[in-house]
Amino acid sequence: MRSPQSVKALEELGRVRLSNSFFMRDFLYSEISQIERIPNIPEYPDRAIEAGRGLCREVLEPIQRALGRISIRSGYRSPAVNGKGAENKNQYNCSSNESTYANHIWDYRDKNGEIGATACIVVNSFVDYYEKTGNWQALAWWIHDNVPAYSSLYFFPKLAAVNVSWSPTPKKWIKSYVPPKGTLTKPGERTHNEGHEALYIDFLHSIKT
Repeated sequence: MRSPQSVKALEELGRVRLSNSFFMRDFLYSEISQIERIPNIPEYPDRAIEAGRGLCREVLEPIQRALGRISIRSGYRSPAVNGKGAENKNQYNCSSNESTYANHIWDYRDKNGEIGATACIVVNSFVDYYEKTGNWQALAWWIHDNVPAYSSLYFFPKLAAVNVSWSPTPKKWIKSYVPPKGTLTKPGERTHNEGHEALYIDFLHSIKT
């Protein structure tokens, strides 16, 4: 598939089904694109679709099946859109294009030649629990224990939104901008491969009542 150059072609790309619940169009909206008037369109749609299907089928669908509807805050970014975000880093908080390949820029491979995809999501059922407790770690550990295909998680303060990434070779690390900031877990740490149900059981009870 060529990069869309018309409304009709972009509509066709948007109709591509990535998984049971998600279509490509769900991931193309960008505030930076809207305000800066930069089209957020993949240069290599087939690769973006391949990476997006990995993210949706192996990571987002398992989360949504278990915890209920998720909302997409940010998904795919074209190099032009991400580049503008990196240029205005203090305003838009985007990393360089090179470090965003196979991350939010789905259609470019990373420095190791791998594909990958990231979306910033809100787990709707988690919002009330998080706002009462501030315990973002409950969702982090639930995903870690129950979604083996995730590659990385990065949590943000508003709504406990999380950048969740997929890669064919998952890195399995969790970081946060929410206190306590920094790394929650990474491979090699003592607690990395342990079960953590006690740390999220209260959250699970909260969504069943």
